[in-house]
Amino acid sequence: MIKEGKTKYSASDSLVGYLYQCRLALFETLKRLKTNPSITVAVETLDDVVFETNGTPTEIIQVKHHINRQANLTDASTDLWKTIRIWCDFYQNGIPQSGTVLCIMTTSRASKGSAAYYLRAENRDIAAAEKILLQTAQMSVSKENNEAYSRFSNLTSESRLELLKATLILDQCPLNEDLDHYLQKEIWYVCQRSKIDQFLMYFEGWWFKRVLKSMCSECSMPILGEELDSQLNELREQFKSDALPIHADLKTATVDCKLYQNHTFVRQLELIDVGSKRISIAVNNYYRAFEQRSRWLREDLLLVGDIGDYERNLLEEWETHFETMCEELGEDAAEQEKIKAARNIYNWVEKEADFPIRKCQEPFITRGSYHILADKQKVGWHPEFQNRLTRLLEGKEVAG
Repeated sequence: MIKEGKTKYSASDSLVGYLYQCRLALFETLKRLKTNPSITVAVETLDDVVFETNGTPTEIIQVKHHINRQANLTDASTDLWKTIRIWCDFYQNGIPQSGTVLCIMTTSRASKGSAAYYLRAENRDIAAAEKILLQTAQMSVSKENNEAYSRFSNLTSESRLELLKATLILDQCPLNEDLDHYLQKEIWYVCQRSKIDQFLMYFEGWWFKRVLKSMCSECSMPILGEELDSQLNELREQFKSDALPIHADLKTATVDCKLYQNHTFVRQLELIDVGSKRISIAVNNYYRAFEQRSRWLREDLLLVGDIGDYERNLLEEWETHFETMCEELGEDAAEQEKIKAARNIYNWVEKEADFPIRKCQEPFITRGSYHILADKQKVGWHPEFQNRLTRLLEGKEVAG
């Protein structure tokens, strides 16, 4: 039996670090967006987080996350010297432009009187920081920092001072568990206070997906400030009292059609000879609607009674079309006539039926909800769908 808890092979700390990096990037972007709407941000390109304006890097940031606050940003800190080594390479390759800030954002605390302490915004003393770093490079026995010591020491005094002048240490940054509070403060104005937790969950879901898309792209795809602004506005509309938000991941979610092949709503489509590709579309719409409705209920954005009212509306609209079809077919219609008429009703569901739940008009909600009702046998397409399904689900052959 495998015991619960971390093993030496666990990557949980690294994963938390990466997620923290993404969340901190979002927080810092929101702060800057207020005064610089044309800002762009990139994650894991030149460095952990890079802010640009008009294509020029303005801030190159290393993010250091630790589970607990410690005064471990000492003069021989591995966090500090790994970053210095990277920035020495940047500097020698001419990457930082005049005015570019090289920043370490860390949850740790810079020890008083340390080099990092003098590279903060307060009590800033570049000369003192250089002196301490040079002494550390000469006297420290840390093998892990040897390469960084060498690269920093080999810079000219003028270059070292110029590099340190561009360096900014931001210590005691919010811990991961505190970021919810800080992110909520940045977006408090976008929706009712009672819905701010759900709003942030939807917004971060979009953000993580956008970061992943950027990182997976073969070419650099920085995230534009305008994109964040647009997403905030879109979610603001969805979180109005008479609206409902859509999870970004569900808009394009797909599932394996084989997992649903025995579901009643799929059997209903097979009764009217719907092709496999359209059945696959139907399965995706069923899954998306079912999952989104479930999330709304879990998030207290929707009540069970709201779902009941919505489904009654769908039933009434379907019943009008269905009864009209049955009346026009008559009792002596051939099977192919029945199938053709039934496909017309299903075509209406796919192409024309548009019934918002509150003000949410996402098409997959209407289409998928009809499949949910079809799965419960409350609606159907074939004029004899109830009898046919009873025989089919009992394992009997369906008459042609």
